[in-house]
Amino acid sequence: MVLSSMEYAKTLVPTSLMRSVSSVQNSLAQRMVSPPQPRPYRVCTPHRRRRKGFVATSLEDLMDKVASPFLVTCHEFSLVLEDDGTVVDSEAFFQSLPTNTLFMVVEKGKVWTPNKQVLPSFTQPKRKGIAHLSFDLYKLDPQDFLGCLTIKATLYEIYTLSYDIHCYRAKEILKSFLRCFLNASRVAGHVLLCSSTYALQQIEEEEYSR
Repeated sequence: MVLSSMEYAKTLVPTSLMRSVSSVQNSLAQRMVSPPQPRPYRVCTPHRRRRKGFVATSLEDLMDKVASPFLVTCHEFSLVLEDDGTVVDSEAFFQSLPTNTLFMVVEKGKVWTPNKQVLPSFTQPKRKGIAHLSFDLYKLDPQDFLGCLTIKATLYEIYTLSYDIHCYRAKEILKSFLRCFLNASRVAGHVLLCSSTYALQQIEEEEYSR
């Protein structure tokens, strides 16, 4: 009986190892097929005077959400990276960008401009701060009461720390607090009513006794 090279290799590899490799391949395939999760991003105008946060799952989704607030048409503008003006024209490039990436809306016929006209280092030395803090408030759902807060700290322009605060249950907590406050107000009102009635009865009894 003559075995092929593939069949001979299978006889040398344990069955358990083949099953584990197959399970890993299946899990990787499922992750690649699964749709991307919504992530927060920031978009600014060409003059950087206005910034707005959005939550999107794809490049097309973000452009659709940007069109209405910035009063532009989807086919008449493009999104570029705010720091260097790189055009984001593919879904693969968009998905590779980190969360809270800052984009700029550039309409057709216009070009990206840098943030500041920095002079050469020998005429204007660059000033480095110790720490820089930024706060970004965004909502994953328009019906959220407070949304989410991202705090980002940069130390010596080298180390970056970020922390996300999710306030998903803030609305429920506020409702519970108001409910407890109303119940306490009712109890306090009932106590005041009973005490005032008792005080009036005592006053009337003293007047009759006189």
